[in-house]
Amino acid sequence: MDYAIIAAGEGSRLAQEGVKWPKPLVRLNGVALIDRLIDVFLKNNATSISIIVNEEMTEVQDYLKALQLPVPFYLLVKSTPSSMHSFYELSHYLDGDKICLTTVDTIFKEEEFSGYIQRFTQEDKLDGLMAVTDFIDDEKPLYVETDNELYIRNFLDKADGDCRYISGGIYCLRRPALGVLNKAISQGMSRMRNYQRQLITEGLRLKAYPFSKIIDVDHAEDISKAESFLKS
Repeated sequence: MDYAIIAAGEGSRLAQEGVKWPKPLVRLNGVALIDRLIDVFLKNNATSISIIVNEEMTEVQDYLKALQLPVPFYLLVKSTPSSMHSFYELSHYLDGDKICLTTVDTIFKEEEFSGYIQRFTQEDKLDGLMAVTDFIDDEKPLYVETDNELYIRNFLDKADGDCRYISGGIYCLRRPALGVLNKAISQGMSRMRNYQRQLITEGLRLKAYPFSKIIDVDHAEDISKAESFLKS
């Protein structure tokens, strides 16, 4: 499994609220966000790990350059206009058929993540398995419309009818999804949610995988929330 981490955001809200670390180095229970993800990936059959950070994050760049990992590790330093563009830049380092992409501030229970990766590996007819949750604590959630078997019908900016889940910011994808990404970039598309909609438009088979809770660390108060969640 090729793993990729988008750590290219500025983390400006955290800085404005007095958090001294750049977001990838924010500590939860003493462990940096970036280290926690890398450790979880290595426990779940990582064959490579790729990370993108922006050009201004010199502290994060130095930190990551000093890492020594037991699998191929690619660090890309580039500022991009969106997470979708960050994914596109990372895609050049993803050679396998199975890819797992996440943002650096996505907090989940490790056992649920392992079950998610196992399910994706087993369901080889799927083009993508998207992590979702019915825990909604996001300023602009992306709602995920599914059928009774959890196949994804649509991605919505607003809840519609019985739409229960929102995107958790973790994406397991196979090679056809990268073809759609290349096409979306060439057409001038932007935003990760629009790319996900394009996956549906192109007819790819996507399924949702529910997590009990996924937390994004966007604000200073989210740090204590995430720490309590991980300890529970």
